Amino acid sequence: MSWAGKMDAGVGDSAARSQNYIAQTWGKKAGKVRAAAMASAGKEDAQKAEEPKQVQLPFALEMKRPGKSRVELEFAGKTAIQVYDGKQGWMKRPYLNRDDWEPFSDEQVKASAGKWVLDGPLFDYAAKGTKVALDGVDKVDGNEAYRLKLTLKDGSVQHVWIDRKSFLDVKVEGTPRRMDGKTRTVWVTQRDFRSVQGVMLPFQLETVVDGYPDRHRMQLEKVAVNPKLDDARFAKPGA
Repeated sequence: MSWAGKMDAGVGDSAARSQNYIAQTWGKKAGKVRAAAMASAGKEDAQKAEEPKQVQLPFALEMKRPGKSRVELEFAGKTAIQVYDGKQGWMKRPYLNRDDWEPFSDEQVKASAGKWVLDGPLFDYAAKGTKVALDGVDKVDGNEAYRLKLTLKDGSVQHVWIDRKSFLDVKVEGTPRRMDGKTRTVWVTQRDFRSVQGVMLPFQLETVVDGYPDRHRMQLEKVAVNPKLDDARFAKPGA
């Protein structure tokens, strides 16, 4: 599957959004790019840059079983790339003048596992050794949704919310993030479902991290199901 669209980049609707998102996703040093630009601007320009405005970054995402992904993100006039072959990952960060491929850190490898997958946690869950139980009913975007408790084979727990009328997975507990020295819960709310070649897919995804007011949105503009994706696009570059 392939996605193309635009994503928010960090905090609220402020111009710092791109700095914060890039820093969290592609490395802390990337966050200094925005700060340097602010420092070099004149006072009047800096004040304008700090004024709240919508900041979105064009992106393209490709996914292929089993667990392979490739993300391309346009930032500061250049294209950053991350590839993950299901076990290891590599990235290129030209906005830091790093045009060579760098391996993922252990933390990035852990965060990438299961992040972009074609099959949701409920797909073929019994065969995966997952146990599912009804845990209650909550409101998601004003509509009632079943809260399901998934106990995975390794004993970890994940929650998924299923709309009572449409039976679509309107909210998912995502991979926890390590922020400010703490492991924090992540929720992804999925909206604007559309049929693509008979598959119902959310065209808007909003991610919220526990304890943070930020809301990070991805707005899809184009989705392709079963496009031809060569394995080389997810393999170690130059291998």
